Amino acid sequence: CAGTYGMVGGQVVDMESEGKPDMDLPTVQYIHTHKTGALIKASVVAGALLGGADDKQLAAILRYGEAAGLAFQIADDILDIEGTTEEIGKDAGSDEARGKATYPAVMGLAAAKQEAQAMMDEAMLALEPLGAAAEPLRAIARYIVERKN
Repeated sequence: CAGTYGMVGGQVVDMESEGKPDMDLPTVQYIHTHKTGALIKASVVAGALLGGADDKQLAAILRYGEAAGLAFQIADDILDIEGTTEEIGKDAGSDEARGKATYPAVMGLAAAKQEAQAMMDEAMLALEPLGAAAEPLRAIARYIVERKN
């Protein structure tokens, strides 16, 4: 998740895409799933492995991590538009000013919000086989989409 097929690769594509007017959704998805998405996926999978997850549980956690990671980055893109500099800890609107490849830039703000919600729903669905023990992960998924910073 960290090398050229993970965060590093996603960062390279992100930097190469900056300022390009013809950004498409598959490229934005690639960037997001290979940057923040890979980090979150690795984190939850590592926790599951350390906790002794079986194959079924590990598959559920992997699906959760992929969906939650993408939801996090989409929500971050939305916050860059709707949040204030004080709330988000960086210059609000900086993604647009730099021509960053984001979900709102490619599909519009309303559709990006729907996609973030869909990814949160997918993350929640992935956790169903884990029952009540996964409630902390459900709370994290909700926070990811509802956060203001």
